[in-house]
Amino acid sequence: MYDYLRGKIAEITPAYVVIDINGIGYFVRVSMHTYEKIQSLEDTLLYVEFIVREDGHFLYGFSDKEERELFRQLISVSGIGSSSAMLVLSAMSPSQFAEAIVNEDVAMLKSIKGIGPKTAKRMIVELKDKILKNYQTESVSGISGRENQIFNEASVALEVLGYPRKMTSKVIRQLIKENPSINVEQIIKFALKRL
Repeated sequence: MYDYLRGKIAEITPAYVVIDINGIGYFVRVSMHTYEKIQSLEDTLLYVEFIVREDGHFLYGFSDKEERELFRQLISVSGIGSSSAMLVLSAMSPSQFAEAIVNEDVAMLKSIKGIGPKTAKRMIVELKDKILKNYQTESVSGISGRENQIFNEASVALEVLGYPRKMTSKVIRQLIKENPSINVEQIIKFALKRL
């Protein structure tokens, strides 16, 4: 129903933000990861997930699409609701969480409030293949930081152009390895020649 909200930050706490869009304040729950990225901004764009439950309608906001996708995958795990998913995403960054799943790090997952050993193992079983398919963690891709952001932006742009992520990942990684200071536009230009 909603993809994103763009507006002025009227109020912000580590748990939620109120975004003013043309005089209407939207109450959006956020993770600590998102809060840290937007806390010093006046205006923001949040990718949102709209959840309807018996006790109300809720908006959850994320600073990037990758975190929102992890949230969606987390709430698909049996026994993980939206509140638990936000606790997970507040306890660690999306890349740390993806690494914990890929590396089957039960101890790290158990350290999150409300996540026991059974739930941690269930998350690993249900999410590992999805994360390996959709995310490039530092240990999987061999890139991090700025390079990881450029990798993700280039991947999304090439997907929009009709190239599947599986096909483009290797080419993008190779281009970043050859020239670490390359920008997204250059990656797309060179990747189109190699695909």
